[in-house]
Amino acid sequence: MSHLYKSSRYEVAVYYFPQWHVDPKNEAAKGKGWTEWPSLREAKPRFPGHEQPKVPFWGEIEEADPRVSEMQIAAAADHGVTTFLYDWYWDMGGGEGPFLQRALEEGFLQATNRDRLKFALMWANHNEVSRERFEAMTDYIIANYFHHPNHFAIDGRLYFCIYECFTLVKGLGGIDQTAEALQSFRRKASAAGYELHLNVMEWGLNPKHRDILGEDTNVLIRRFGVDSVTSYVWIHHIEPEEFPEASYTKIAERAANQWDVFRDQFTVPYFPNVTMGWDPSPRSDPSKPYERSEYFSPILSGNTPEAFEASLRDVKAFLDRSTLQLPMFTVYAWNEWTEGGYLEPDTVHGMGYLEAIRNVFGKE
Repeated sequence: MSHLYKSSRYEVAVYYFPQWHVDPKNEAAKGKGWTEWPSLREAKPRFPGHEQPKVPFWGEIEEADPRVSEMQIAAAADHGVTTFLYDWYWDMGGGEGPFLQRALEEGFLQATNRDRLKFALMWANHNEVSRERFEAMTDYIIANYFHHPNHFAIDGRLYFCIYECFTLVKGLGGIDQTAEALQSFRRKASAAGYELHLNVMEWGLNPKHRDILGEDTNVLIRRFGVDSVTSYVWIHHIEPEEFPEASYTKIAERAANQWDVFRDQFTVPYFPNVTMGWDPSPRSDPSKPYERSEYFSPILSGNTPEAFEASLRDVKAFLDRSTLQLPMFTVYAWNEWTEGGYLEPDTVHGMGYLEAIRNVFGKE
């Protein structure tokens, strides 16, 4: 298949989870000043050798402060990260409009060194939206984000990722209606002077949702005008049999094999994912046993900086032998502390995970 993108460097695009600042909707639902820091602080080990709680080296930072963003940007860019893909929410948290957007709008976009990193949105559409609300959302995105010169683009087209295609289709009322809504987004962007690169998560194309999406994923990809596919986290498509913990290195090996499967499965480019870790136990009730469920899945143990670096070397080898003209991959995650995926320094490994990226991909 033909891939048209051109780049002279590796694209290291890292997911950023923005629930470490005060948001009015969270305050309304959970109390004044609420953030997710207490959940991390109160986490406890669930089995012998389980490393909890994780302790951030930078402390419980306020990410909507541009000075904090400047520190994050400098650390990321100094170690080879090129783009933050912000988890972005709409009509969630008990009200309409954007949710958890202050980290991007008041932090990153106000930072004096913001031009050292690119940014884009990963719309975490866990909720269904109507066509009217979809139009309001895309108007907001075009007006508030697309004009920034450091918005991540592929071949001149601004990157926008959709997390759950099946949820999008359900909310909009069907495949035809969803195709029309996405075409409307493209038309509005074009009228404003921008072209769109539409990326979707393979998680959102899961075959278990074929009753919503249809039997042939590639038919849907063509119908929606999807430009590329990627992944968010390994645990979405690799479910360990072990519980409560599974070997990070074994899952990393299975993930590396899966990159070839996804590359061949989709008729558009697939950008692979490297996962730093997975441990959602801080979000479970610490007074109760850690029990397996769809979300509270096995914890990946042994995810040292050295093990993470080995996976980075695997993905570099994959990109080097691929036909992708843009050697891009995604990383889970910059700061998903309560899910065990973070590149930010902790008190055990320091800057080790960021140093692993620099060791393999260099720096800015």
